[in-house]
This record gives sequence, structure tokens and C-alpha cells, in this order.
Amino acid sequence: MISSQSLSRHRLTSALATALLIPFAAFAQESAQSGSDQATTLDKVTVTGSLIPQSQIETFTPVTVVSAEDIQLRGFQSVADILQQSTFSTGGLQGGQTSASFTQGAEAAGMFSLDPGYTKYLINGRPMSNYPALYNGSDTFNNISGIPVALVERIEILPGGQSSLYGSDAIAGVVNVILKKDIDGGEFTVRGGWFPDGGGASTRFTFADSFGTADGRLRSLFGLQVEQRDPIWGYQRDLTREYNTRGYSAPIAGRDFVVLDAITNGYYFTDPNDCANTTGQFGGTTGKQTREGFGEYCGSFASPGYRTLRNGKESTQLYSYTTFDLNEGTQLYAEVLGNYEETQYATGAGYTWWGTGASYGAFYDPDIGELVNLQRGFAPEDIGGRGYEDILNTDRNKAYTVTIGANGVLGNWDYDAYLSRAEYKLTERSWVRFADPINSWFEENVLGPQLGVDPFYDFYPIFRPDYAAFYSPISPNDFASFTGFVNSESRTWNNLAHVQFTNGSLFSLPGGDAGFAVVAEAGNEGWDYSPDARMLEDPDTLESEIWGQTSVNGAGRRTRYAVTSELRLPVFDPLTVTLAGRYDAFDIGGTTVDKPTYSLGVEYRPIESLLVRGKYGTAFRAPSLADVFQGVSGYYAYNTDYYRCSLDGFTPADTDDCLYDSVQYFGQQSGNTDLEPITADVWNAGFVWAPFNNLSLSVDYFSWDIRNEVKRLTGDQLLLSEYYCQTGDTGGAPVTSCDNVADWVRRSATGQLDAVFTPKVNIASQKLRALTASANYLLNAGSVGDFAFAANYTNNLEHTLVTQPGEDALDLLRDPEAMWIYDSFAKTRTDASVAWNKGDWTTTLYANRIGSTPNYLAYAGGGYDYVHPSGERAGKWGGYTTYNLSVNWRALDNLTFAVLVNNVFDKSPDFQAQNYPGTSTTPYNNYLYNPYGRSIYLEAKYRFGQ
Repeated sequence: MISSQSLSRHRLTSALATALLIPFAAFAQESAQSGSDQATTLDKVTVTGSLIPQSQIETFTPVTVVSAEDIQLRGFQSVADILQQSTFSTGGLQGGQTSASFTQGAEAAGMFSLDPGYTKYLINGRPMSNYPALYNGSDTFNNISGIPVALVERIEILPGGQSSLYGSDAIAGVVNVILKKDIDGGEFTVRGGWFPDGGGASTRFTFADSFGTADGRLRSLFGLQVEQRDPIWGYQRDLTREYNTRGYSAPIAGRDFVVLDAITNGYYFTDPNDCANTTGQFGGTTGKQTREGFGEYCGSFASPGYRTLRNGKESTQLYSYTTFDLNEGTQLYAEVLGNYEETQYATGAGYTWWGTGASYGAFYDPDIGELVNLQRGFAPEDIGGRGYEDILNTDRNKAYTVTIGANGVLGNWDYDAYLSRAEYKLTERSWVRFADPINSWFEENVLGPQLGVDPFYDFYPIFRPDYAAFYSPISPNDFASFTGFVNSESRTWNNLAHVQFTNGSLFSLPGGDAGFAVVAEAGNEGWDYSPDARMLEDPDTLESEIWGQTSVNGAGRRTRYAVTSELRLPVFDPLTVTLAGRYDAFDIGGTTVDKPTYSLGVEYRPIESLLVRGKYGTAFRAPSLADVFQGVSGYYAYNTDYYRCSLDGFTPADTDDCLYDSVQYFGQQSGNTDLEPITADVWNAGFVWAPFNNLSLSVDYFSWDIRNEVKRLTGDQLLLSEYYCQTGDTGGAPVTSCDNVADWVRRSATGQLDAVFTPKVNIASQKLRALTASANYLLNAGSVGDFAFAANYTNNLEHTLVTQPGEDALDLLRDPEAMWIYDSFAKTRTDASVAWNKGDWTTTLYANRIGSTPNYLAYAGGGYDYVHPSGERAGKWGGYTTYNLSVNWRALDNLTFAVLVNNVFDKSPDFQAQNYPGTSTTPYNNYLYNPYGRSIYLEAKYRFGQ
């Protein structure tokens, strides 16, 4: 156990402790004393950002604390909800709203618009195991949906690079979720909620209790959280139930039955029954449609509604924390956290179809006399039963963390040593169309026998389809004959041994006792992604046994060790300097990748109410196992063969007349065992000011210079690099070594381009500057009650990306086209709350604001000056604010009731719809906004055994 010492609390510490650490129910008593000069005491505590316990709440590193009381009073429903609404979360995120994303069943969060994988996530100070599937198909990250929010004691958010203490991944910052370790008596909580607009109904039960032996040597907490949540479907919201009816162009129905010209994409209408047999589809909304400039077809406006906007979920989390005092100087402890979770989602009608283009490229219809393609969407009536509810994808998550350890005192040193094992298993049960059965069914029932090959290219098959059969429903039995489910299995694991020694009084300095901590760690981690064998891509045909889908496998492991030290020096009373250094080494695929990092922090207190602080350091991210070991996949592409063009006298800037200006080749991509760490220089500077005991203000500036970022090479980049390597032209530089270029560009004996290998490489760089501010104020209003005010603000001042050396920097805050390519960003984000407490009643109003963002036409038109022919203009959407309201009533000493209303004013991003075309199924920026609307939750908490 860590020994604690007590010091007099100065005004700054008093104000911050009151604002950050004291539960609201008790703050009335605290604020009543705030006007006095009575000295109070504060035990030394360890907060995220330092290894050394100290009595100052604020140090050289800003830490934002979200307490259990904050979570309850502000209406947060999950850890993901907390972090995604944090003012640090300025970047767009893929999740349940993002149909057919690689990790639609997971929940992610990031900081300062950097990738989610740039944030280090800890639970009780120990790293989480990565999610086995890859964010955006390539990046490792943490799925934060499986943490029991009702058992959270507090969440500490530490912005800025923190690798000198926490190692790899801590570039954007660190999030430490601290679960409860003890409670006074048992608690049972039931919460139920619903959305008045439909869908999303949920129930949650939580039980927690502490028990122990009579002598107090053994103490254990046991907690259980069980939750069930219905999905929200697109048809349950006006904004998403159909194609955009408020756009700058006329709404266009889905092409559920269409014959396409393979060359011009125009439509041929060939239904002898004039769509009469299709009118029962999609709830009776299908009919004959016309798209100006294209032609006629059969389709429905309602098909976009058959997808989920929010995942359904069933989850159970179990948590226990046990301590045993072996003797006066040694305490043993054990911690277990288990999570079982199933999320359900539907990608929607837009991803539930069949067409000849994917199977044959095109076919020749002798009656039309042209190359054509058929496209046929599947309606709920084709599926049968409950329709799309019967083909939900299910992600089954099983995760656990087990830790055993000991802490105590050895002489003047405190120590903590533990062994930890974390494992995450994911089973993705995905609905699919089986390639051979679905093609065979359409050949037998619609296309008929092949009648030869086309007269134009002597390549494409000839069919004379039965169009009456094509424009007809499919029986559920037939649908079931060519569809089904496949299971993909994946897992990650992380074993860690950790030993820490801390001395809070190493030696004396004029400002107080110096503190020192040293940590040694060793462990290994692994990743294994094994899709269903039927989904694996054939290296020759690039096809799989699943129609329209392929997948890539991968597996790898790495061992690692690290040594960390921190020295805190109170040089004299106003000035404290903290030095930290860490060395990490990884054995990845037989190659050692190592990186030292360091930081220097300064705290200066010229007066008791003011802290001026700053920190400079380095940060890094080691090559992830997916970046190194992701399997090989293939593709076909066209690019300019710059080198062969140069042999005919053409330069890269002028290849229009070159015979090799557009050459087809076979491409392959995979991970890269030669990757180096991503590195960053990071610093922050700011101040905390507490002019009164019940008021605190803070402002901090952050800076990142990130280098060696991992991006996948494009074929154009590699072929241009080959040109520079082969010709020696100094007008540009290759993106990788010329040896790599020679290995990755493969040519025949005659010089013909055969294949190009485009792996991930360290090629990009970023610069990011941000400003954060926060304020807390407590007011004792006598008989009226007590008030607590809080506000937080983040402004990304600069964010640029260089995709490869020599390229111009992309402005990710002011260039809409760049923002669209690299996800959506909000420049500013703000939250604020006011809480009122009187007697047994507590009420909180919480507001969250997303700053202005580019509208759709600014993205699509490539700038703010774009004007669509319709007259609709590019520009910005204004700030977007939602409000949560909670009321808590302590009916009895052991019984509390709560009503929570989130999004009180039923705010929706429907105002964005007019800036999207009528072909849009998602007429709002679903990376930053959601159309869920108002939700209401009722809760009862009963405490027993007190």
C-alpha cells in the first residue's frame, strides 16, 4: 500500500479539489467553509500523468477528471458516450452509423482529431487489449463499449504526448478508466430508457457490494452490469427513412430492378408487366420510376430505411477487486474484469443486392444489341420472416483481464508489482451471399443458358434473360438457398509483468522532498485475424466464395520490455521540475524496434492562487501487429508507367501522348516487416488560476509534430519513385529506398509492367496545434441551494498533413476536400454544465456544442466558393448544441430515484439535408452528428447493508 502524507492545502489546491474531486452531494458543506482561511489537508494521491504521489491536484500535465457523479448527473450512458462527447473529441468517428464499415459493431474514440489508435487506453492503470478487427480496415484501436460504466469511479483524461511514462500509442493522450475498488455497503440499480421517436429502448441492471473479514485484512468488491438495448433503424427516423426528399436535386428512388447499359450507365426498361409484379416490395412502396437523363426502372424510395443507425446490444460485465493485508507492509491484490457482449446491426438495402457486373463484368443481350448489366436489390419480402431483422450481423465479443499483484513498503520505498493477462476474442457472424449458388440461381431463373460470347470483344457472355422473372419477387425459400452466415474468428492478447518502486522523499530540496519512481515492464502480445475460409481472396482471380466480398487474414506476435523513471524536483518553493525517461524495445518478426522517449515538466507557482506550467517531450507509436503482419491481398489498377514513358522522351509532368500513360497491372498489398516507429515531438504550456477558493480557470496550448506516419503506398507513388531511381532525375525523390522500389515493381523480360507491391511504409507527417480551456465555479446561495458551474473548450488551431515527402501540406481544418478524404473534423468543441443542489434534490443541465463544420457541397465541390447549378452553395454548418437534463431525488437515506432526459430539445441534423442531393441515403455528416433525437431514462438505486 502507498503511504500517504498530508500537507496544508493552498487556495489553488482547495479550489481544484472542490471542483474535481468532491462529490456534488457534499459540496454544500465544503462551499460553506470556502470563505474562511481555515487550513485543510489533502492526502498525497497518484493521478494519471505521474508515477509519484503528490498533494497538488494540478501539476505540469493537465488532467481532466470525469467522476462517477459527473457521469450520473450529465446523463452519460456508457464510457464511449463520455469520451465521444469530450471536448477533446474533435474528429469524426466510424461506428454504428457507418454502414458496412470494418468495425461497425465496435465503439471508438479519439483525441484532437488524431486516429483513435493514437490514444492510449488504460483500465486501472493497465493497458487494454486491442480490438481484433481493424479500424478503417488497417488501424488497431481499442473498443471501449465493454467497460461497465456503472462501476466507474472516475475517468482521467490526459491530453498530449505521454510516451515517456506510458510508452507506445500515447501520442494524442492517455485515458485511464478507474473502476471502483470499495464501496460502503451494497448497491442495486435499475435503469430503463427509450427514444420517443422509436427504437433504442434499453434496460440496465447493476449490482455491486463489498465484503470482507471481521479484522479487515481481507476486502473484496464484486460488481455486475447487465444491459440490453434495441437497435435504431433508419425507417424510425424521418431523416433516414427514405432517399433525401429535401435535397438540392430531386429525390431518386433506389434502383431495385434496373437494366444498365454497361458503357453509358443509361437504363433500358424491359419489364413486360410495367413493374406490376414488384409493387409489394419494401412494404408496398416499389413502383415504376424515372430518372432524368438515364431512363425508367422499378424502385422504392423507402429502401434506405432498412439499416440500423445504432447497434442493438446485449452485454454482461463482471468485475471484482480483492485485497488481503499479508502483514503491515505488504498487501496482496487480485482484479478480474470480464466482458461478454453481442452487438447486432444491418448494413441495409444498399449492400443487399445482386448484379451481373460483379460476376461477369457485363453480358450481351441480343434483343437489345448492347452490353448490359442487371441489378436487383432484395426487399424484406424476399427475405421473409421478420425481413432485415432476420439477417442482422452479430459481433460477439469475449474479453477478460486478470491481474494479481502485491504492493507495500520496503524501507523508504513503496512498491507495486503485478502480473496481468488481457485477452479479447471476436466472432463476426456476417450475413453473406454465396457466389456460386446466387449466380446459379439467377442463371437458372433469369439469365438462361449462355449463348456464346459477345460480337464486340469476343469475351463477354451472351444471355437472353427472362425479364418477367427478373422483375418479380423471390420466394424466401429461394432467397435462403443462396444466402446465409459465415463466422470469422479473431483475437488479441497482452501479457504484462510490471514492477514499480517509488520514493516520495528521496532527498530534501529548498522546495520540499524530491520524489523518484522507476518502473520495469516485460511482456508479449499477439494478434490473429482468421476470416471464414470462404471469404479469403483467391490470389489469381481476386475472388472468394462469397459474392461481392473478400477478406484478408493476418497473425503475428511481439515481445517487449521497457524501463521508465521519473524524478520530481521541488527546486524551491514556487518551482518544481519533473524529468521522465523511458526506453521501449519490441521484437517484431525477428527484428528489434526500440525507442527512447523523455519529457521535461515545469510547475511555477509565483503566488498561491496561480500555477504556470509547461512540458516538452517526445512520443512514439511502435509498428502495430496489423501494420506488420496483415496478409496479402490483390487488386487490378491502371497507372502511368513513368519509366517506360521516359524511354520515349516523356517527363512525369507530360505523359498525355505516351503509349504507357494508362497501363493495367496486378497490384498486391500487405503489411510490412520493415516499418519503423511513428515519432512525435510534443509540448504544452498553460496556467491554472484560482482567484477564490471556489473558482478555478485553466488554459493550455498543445503542439504536436508527428513524423514517420504509416500510410499505404499507391501504385502511382511507387511507379513515380521507380522513375526517379532509374533515371537519376533530381526533380523529385522516391518515397522509399531504391532497393525497395526494385523489389516492389516487377517487370517481364521485355520490360512490360507485370505487378506492383504497395505495402505500408513510413511516409507521412502531421502538425497539430490546439488550445484548451476549462472553468469551475461553486456558489453557495444560502436557502436557495448550492450551484456548481463547469465548462470546457477545445480549439484546434492548426492541423496539416503531408502525405509524402515533397508534397504540399493538406489543411485538415480549412480545406474541405482534404477534410472529406481524411475523415471529418470539427475545429472547436465546447461543453458546459450547471448543477443545483438543495436538500434531497439535485438537478443538472449539461450542454455539448460541436463547432461549425464544412457542409456537404464544400466537401463535394472542393472548397467554400463552390456553387451547385441548383443554386445551393458550399459553406459551413453552424454550431450544433444538444442539452441533457437530470433530476435526482433521494427519497430515503438508502433509496434514490432519477429522471434523465438527453437531447432535451430533440435536436437533429435534419437542417443539413437541403445541402445533399436527392440520391443521398444519409443526408447529414454521420461522422460527427446523429439523428437519434430525445431519449428518456428512469433509474432507481437502492443501497443496503449500510
